[in-house]
Amino acid sequence: MNARAAPALRIARQAASILVGQVAVIGYAVADTVMTGRHDSAGLAALAVGGAIYICVYLALTGVLQALIPVVGHRHGASDAEGVRHGFQQGCWLALALALPGMALLLWPEPLLALTRSEPTVAEGARDYLYWLAWALPPGLLFRVYGAFNQGLSRPWAVTLLQLLALAAKLPLNAWLIFGGFGVPALGVAGCALATLIVQGLLATTALATLAAHPAYRPLRLYADWPPPRWAAQKELLRLGVPTAAALFFNISGFALMAVFIARFGTTPLAGHQIAANLASVVYMLPLSIGIATSALTAQALGAGDPARARLIWRQGLGLALALVTLAGFALALLREPLARAYSADAAVQAIAAHLLLFVAATQAFDALQCVAGQALRAYRVALAPALTYGLGLWGVGLGGGYLLAYDSPSGWPAALSGPAAFWFANGAALLLVGAVLLAMLARTSTPEPSR
Repeated sequence: MNARAAPALRIARQAASILVGQVAVIGYAVADTVMTGRHDSAGLAALAVGGAIYICVYLALTGVLQALIPVVGHRHGASDAEGVRHGFQQGCWLALALALPGMALLLWPEPLLALTRSEPTVAEGARDYLYWLAWALPPGLLFRVYGAFNQGLSRPWAVTLLQLLALAAKLPLNAWLIFGGFGVPALGVAGCALATLIVQGLLATTALATLAAHPAYRPLRLYADWPPPRWAAQKELLRLGVPTAAALFFNISGFALMAVFIARFGTTPLAGHQIAANLASVVYMLPLSIGIATSALTAQALGAGDPARARLIWRQGLGLALALVTLAGFALALLREPLARAYSADAAVQAIAAHLLLFVAATQAFDALQCVAGQALRAYRVALAPALTYGLGLWGVGLGGGYLLAYDSPSGWPAALSGPAAFWFANGAALLLVGAVLLAMLARTSTPEPSR
């Protein structure tokens, strides 16, 4: 086998496994969107508002836990079994600590809901939806520790299998609790959140039991000599995890908070936006999976003291991601109308969604660039500068620019780029800017200093 091709093949194998798991996870959102949309349009709008709030909270907290991937990857590459064990144990403590503020935000979401100026029925549905998801947060974060730990070890199938089983449980639970039956009333949008709570509890329990019982983990003695939280270890995770979480928060919230402002246009535009956002999230799983695999393998190469191989890994990972998302973008553009019809029976919602999907298709390469470059920088333990880049780009150019174009557009601004489309246009420009800056950072960070 060609030595230069080997990294791309390893990335592709691991990314394929991660992708299947990520698609299973995003299948939660697809099932929630499709089933709630079939139940009622007000519930779909409530899902858009509540989902935007939840995803910002959840991904910001899981972003901190993503620090485990490079930490475990470095120690695994250096054959440091004790360091791998301590990283896992301290990650569990961190997950439980992070759950508390997250639950508070979801149980008392009034300040965030007030920003949406939603109709009363939409706000009430979003409130019910967030209540159940608050209780799903602790087991959800513990499962993310399991996921990041295995990804750092390059064992993504251990995560993927459980994610597939979780999706298989989620679908019938969703149908039962949203539409009712067997003595349970139709809960609508709250039903999909209650189904998520049940599934997350089962996932966390199964994952932690697997680490205790499976022979592959026994040499690591993960539950042996369990220490209390140690500040030195927590500081290491937080030093990388907090900027990573900030970057992820700006990345996702700049995208998700579009729903907060689009809600002011009414229920129909918001429902159309939700369909486009949901499909964008599905396609994003492709570069995200490649980015996670690239980051883990790059970190392992750095831990093994091979910076030249680390550079080769991230370059091939980026090339693979760009090639695949280009194809995905073309497919999305061609299928945008039947995809919109699959989500909603409302012709007005379909028209808005199909229009917005053109923006999703056009920005796939930009999204892949920022995703893979950002993930690879974390392998080099560079997190603060990317976080600032995401904040200025996705909030300043993307969200801020979208707001100005949507509500105070210049004279002669095209109608096709107005309203909800203005946010998607500005978001695409922001993704291109952020991706270019992160790639320049990565090239500079990974280039060895000339010998003196």
